[in-house]
Amino acid sequence: MIRTCGACGAKNRIPARHLADAGRCGACKATLPPLSDPLEVDGARFDEAVRGSPVPILVDFWAPWCGPCRMVAPEVHELAREMAGRALILKVNTEESPELAARFGVQSIPCFVILRRGQVLLQRAGVVPRTELRRWLESSLKPYA
Repeated sequence: MIRTCGACGAKNRIPARHLADAGRCGACKATLPPLSDPLEVDGARFDEAVRGSPVPILVDFWAPWCGPCRMVAPEVHELAREMAGRALILKVNTEESPELAARFGVQSIPCFVILRRGQVLLQRAGVVPRTELRRWLESSLKPYA
């Protein structure tokens, strides 16, 4: 995965297993904070992120034409900031990656999936408040503590 340094703008290759960790820019040595934004992924990037993640993952299956998806997007974005370093948030556009949606049996969107070590812990469709999404992620953290 490629992350851009906020200090110097250099592109840094970060192994998926370290997306939730703080690191250092290879060019200027500034701190690269844990990923705090939802990460847009396709099938290959999804598999890479899930395979290497030591933290739980919330996957948001969505589409650009979906009103409820657009309505919940700011909440998902804010949740990524709140859970930075403790969980990852992935966004899968079902129009661009229908095979990924099919793999998880997504029939309506938005659809949220909580994964831990690649295993589905929870899957729910529909608009969900950020507090509930956070509760799901925090309850999936317990085995890591």
